[in-house]
Amino acid sequence: MSPLPAAVCPPVRVLMGPGPSDIHPRVLRAMSANTVGHLDPYYLRVMDEMQAMLRTLFRTENRMTMAISATGSAGMEATVVNLIEPGDSMIVCKNGVFGMRMADVAERAGAQVTCVERPWGEVFTPGDLKDALAKAKPKVVGIVMAETSTGAWQPLEEIATLVHDAGALLLVDAVTSLGGVPVEVDAWGIDAIYSGTQKCLSCPPGLAPVSFNDRALDVVMNRKTKVQSWYLDVTMLANYWGSDRVYHHTAPINMTYGLHEALRVILEEGLEACFARHALNHQALKAGLSAMGIGFAAQEGHQLPMLNAVTVPEGIDDAAVRGGLLNNFGIEIGAGLGAFKGKVWRIGLMGHASRANNVLLLLGALDELLAEQGHKFDSGAGVAAASQAYRAAT
Repeated sequence: MSPLPAAVCPPVRVLMGPGPSDIHPRVLRAMSANTVGHLDPYYLRVMDEMQAMLRTLFRTENRMTMAISATGSAGMEATVVNLIEPGDSMIVCKNGVFGMRMADVAERAGAQVTCVERPWGEVFTPGDLKDALAKAKPKVVGIVMAETSTGAWQPLEEIATLVHDAGALLLVDAVTSLGGVPVEVDAWGIDAIYSGTQKCLSCPPGLAPVSFNDRALDVVMNRKTKVQSWYLDVTMLANYWGSDRVYHHTAPINMTYGLHEALRVILEEGLEACFARHALNHQALKAGLSAMGIGFAAQEGHQLPMLNAVTVPEGIDDAAVRGGLLNNFGIEIGAGLGAFKGKVWRIGLMGHASRANNVLLLLGALDELLAEQGHKFDSGAGVAAASQAYRAAT
């Protein structure tokens, strides 16, 4: 018999990439609590409490607000396959990887997909959609609020009005935005929305918060065909997450404990304070990077505070810097994807990772690694500029 592998003992990392983010210690403790059954009265109470906290975070009264037992990508698939039947028209807004992914999921569900596109790093305006809405007459319009591949922050209010005036449902990807910036499901008229636990919620990947309003739920409950996915069928999940608690699948009990505690952490801090913390750390990072000659890839005025896509300076070895950060400083940042591959670094300041000490640690590490590659800037300027931004905010 071969020797047993060593026990799992992962290195300590500072997770400042596009996800997962640093996990709050309280969340890890909660996940180590005793497992109970998925129909145990205690677990059902935890589910109820988690639903109520998710409604607060989504800023919605939607009764069908729950956590899909899978990662954020399953949240995308769950919303699409429940709203779309074969032959339905759907518009998908593509300005990065995750708009492309939504279009792929919709096509696999049998939708007739019309893609409206903007260059990577830019956002959509209502004018970008008017012609497509008139021509495609869609049942659903899908858009990414926080494009993780580009760092672009998409405004939704005017687009939501336009979509509803056209008689369509609005589906929103909030995987990166939830918990880092305001997400106003009811006020903006979002019909269906999905997110993930591993970004600004600072919980391990494994659950996908979703919410359907009554208009979207009416569409789901009155389908002419069965949902193509048994596991993600909301017509059955509603009976498990609703008052009847009809068995559907064995839920990930300890992941639910983790999300429950992650939501408690955010709501104890207060949503406005949480959003302000993300914004301040973003501004400090931006000031520091600017002093080092590093700019942002996303459109000015539409840059996410929790996911900073920044341009790799001319002549700098992208992979060598990321490797140096990981191996020498224990810091993980993300590489560029798709059209941004090799051109940007994706720096996450999400949830528990959005802390001043992380910003200053990263800037100090970049200072050393960029100097080694001959990048011209004033040594120490990044940390000094970020520190000044923090002082100015006090």
